[in-house]
Amino acid sequence: MSDFECELPQHRGTAEEIRRVLEDYKVVAVVGMSNKPERPSYHVAEYLMSVGYTIIPVHPAADEILGLKCYPKLTDIPAEMGVEIVDIFRRPDLVMPHVEEAIEIGAKAVWFQEGVINNEAAARAKEAGLQVVQNLCMLKEHKVL
Repeated sequence: MSDFECELPQHRGTAEEIRRVLEDYKVVAVVGMSNKPERPSYHVAEYLMSVGYTIIPVHPAADEILGLKCYPKLTDIPAEMGVEIVDIFRRPDLVMPHVEEAIEIGAKAVWFQEGVINNEAAARAKEAGLQVVQNLCMLKEHKVL
C-alpha cells in the first residue's frame, strides 16, 4: 500500500469555495477522461456538458471523446479556450505534473475527483493562487447546489 492510499485531505475545499468554483467557472479540462461510457470520467463530463459547462478532454491516447477534440496534455490546449477548472481523474501519485500544467496555463481551480488525494499537489496549487477541491465528485457537488 502506498502512502497516498492512506492520505487524508488537508484541504478539501469549503462549501463556499466549492459553490464558487462550480458557479463562477464553466470551462473544464478533464484530465484522464475516458472514451468508455461506463467510466466515471466519461459520465461526469457528459453530465457537466448537459448542464452548460464547456468540456475539454485531456488524454494522450485519444483523438476525440464525446465528439470533442481531445488534447494529449493541458499545455496543448489553445490558450483562447480559457481553461478555468482542471478536473483530474488520475492516480494520486500522478497528479503533480497536471497541477504544474494547470498553473502554467492559468487555470483558476484544480479539482481532484473522488479518491484522488495529494496534499503536496494541493498545497502547490494553493501557493500558486488556484482554488483546490480534493476527493469530491464535480457531478455530485453540482447536483446539491
